[in-house]
Amino acid sequence: MNTPLQKIFLSILVVLISCSSLAQKRQIKKANDNFDKFSYIDARKIYLEVVKDGYESAEIFKKLGDTYYWNSDYDNASKWYGELIEKFPDQTDSEYYYRAAQSLKSLRKYAESDAMMEQFVAKGGSGMLLKNFKEDPDYLKSISLMAKEYTLEEVSVNTNLSDFGPSYYLDKLVYASAKNSQGGEIYEWTQQPFLDLFIADMDENGKLSNSKRLGGDINTKYHESSTTFTKDGNTVYFTRNNFYEGKKGKDKDKTIRLKLYRATLTGDNTWTNVVELPFNSKEYSTAHPALSVDEKRLYFSSDMPGTIGMSDLWYVDITGDNTYSAPVNLGPSINTETRESFPFIGSRNNLYFSSDGRAGLGGFDIYVTPLDADGMPQKISNLGEPANSVLDDFGFIVKDDEGIGFLSSNRGLDAEGNNNQGGSVADQIYRIVEKCVISIEGTVFDEESNALLPGSIVTLLDENNKEVMRDTVGADAAYKFVADCSKQYSVRGANEPNYKPREKVVMTPDKTGEIVVPIPLVRTCPPDDLGCRLCLQPIFFDFDRYNIRPDAEIELAQIAAAMRQNPELIIHIESHTDSRAPNSYNETLSDKRAQATLNWLVNVGNISRSRLSAKGYGETQLLDRCVTLDECGREVRSACYDGATVQEKCSDGVKCTEDEHQRNRRSMFIIQN
Repeated sequence: MNTPLQKIFLSILVVLISCSSLAQKRQIKKANDNFDKFSYIDARKIYLEVVKDGYESAEIFKKLGDTYYWNSDYDNASKWYGELIEKFPDQTDSEYYYRAAQSLKSLRKYAESDAMMEQFVAKGGSGMLLKNFKEDPDYLKSISLMAKEYTLEEVSVNTNLSDFGPSYYLDKLVYASAKNSQGGEIYEWTQQPFLDLFIADMDENGKLSNSKRLGGDINTKYHESSTTFTKDGNTVYFTRNNFYEGKKGKDKDKTIRLKLYRATLTGDNTWTNVVELPFNSKEYSTAHPALSVDEKRLYFSSDMPGTIGMSDLWYVDITGDNTYSAPVNLGPSINTETRESFPFIGSRNNLYFSSDGRAGLGGFDIYVTPLDADGMPQKISNLGEPANSVLDDFGFIVKDDEGIGFLSSNRGLDAEGNNNQGGSVADQIYRIVEKCVISIEGTVFDEESNALLPGSIVTLLDENNKEVMRDTVGADAAYKFVADCSKQYSVRGANEPNYKPREKVVMTPDKTGEIVVPIPLVRTCPPDDLGCRLCLQPIFFDFDRYNIRPDAEIELAQIAAAMRQNPELIIHIESHTDSRAPNSYNETLSDKRAQATLNWLVNVGNISRSRLSAKGYGETQLLDRCVTLDECGREVRSACYDGATVQEKCSDGVKCTEDEHQRNRRSMFIIQN
């Protein structure tokens, strides 16, 4: 029975619970508002507090995971996505399985990541994300095989704040940094000062020094980053918050987006005349510009209408003084449902960019694709380690002819020297130097027919004949090895038991490049050719004669010995002539040679006549022009006339050398089943 005091207590408790629930809802609404404005750090604090108080929902776990994921803290992102998937699987969209898979990959948990991708597929995941996953399930091996060899080191101008987005400016380097912010304000997303552009001297080895803020009107109290300069150094395109002529611009959700701007250099080496590019909008972001080699096209990243994913690569043609064509999306061959960003065009017309929508090592990975004559992407390759890591790698630039470049990454150590778990606040710039490496590649094929030989084994040996690596070629019979410059190697191909091994010595040059080393293999002896299997010299005859010569007796003695040791052997003798004399005469002559050979084996070699048969073939099986070596190193094929067919070169009256005719006057020994 309830007493009045108990009723009062229960009433108060209901009011307190209701107030607490309303307070939690207000907190979540505030966090959601901060989240939608990209103030992830502040939003995170509120979400964590709500969860600590015992309130959970799919929406909270999604947003918590995202606050870490979009700040590249994949350890914590993985934790909260895991909570989401475990506790609210029915409310978890496929995209969160993908982000969970990406987070696990960044923790080197590749098996768990692949399992999460299978759930992504089961949840209806589709598009390029599914295509990339299905096309290359063994992506780690593929990335390893394609990896470019680089050495990496942090540049001297890095700070304990965010430094990233390098670009070349004449003989200097321009980059974005949060150090010494002139505005003094803190960016809510990262809790760091806003970014400014800095310029540093660069020596011939890519070493940086004397960093200082870029002069003129480019830097403001808000973000500036990601530049691209014309070759003459007089024009720059750059990224900035929507802040122009002292005024902030916000989208309908009160968020300040990113825009592209252009500035020019005045006579006193000051950047001024800042103008906004006309295809910007306050409702979407445009960022990370890159000029084509001929400077007639500007590539960039954007989430403007028509974007396939969260951000795509686009381009505009530069048609005049700050006039441009309509933006063109680079399309689904390169853009995915997630993020593509930070384009850069090298001097060899290769497009480098970063994406988290492809099979990679984790986080943002750097990819490269050659551009065709229309500036469109072709085959896309992952740069592999060490250019890529399990965390975020982006902002890649390189002077192709020199093999020296730079990239941005959050893979390093924090300010205290502790192992860094990632995060955009840890972005640093790395100098990269391409190692001098040689790609040795080719195919294995039948020397006579040119048919490819899948399943062949190709081995790379060093100068001491020690195995460096080996490969079993696939259906395309192609192999590829990566070797050092200025060294001697041997490339050995084998396809046993049908072909003889072939080995070629290679001296690699002193500059990065490719060497094509085809491996033609010669068939081993036909299984029924006893003379070939015993490495015998052919049984030759003199012109217009059928007597057994002394040199032929030596070879016949070996045939006889083999037959005595192997009483099951039954031999058919085939005898031939050269092309001189009429066909009918040569048929009779070859029959006499066949019988003379048989009689020698019977009368001298003591072989039973029942184990032998013989026939002459006249001039019907003349040897062709190619010279082929058998496994004993002898020439077994030749001809008597260059450039002609067998019928042309071997008809009566064709003039051949005596050696060429001699090769055709022969007997062969075929093992019968």
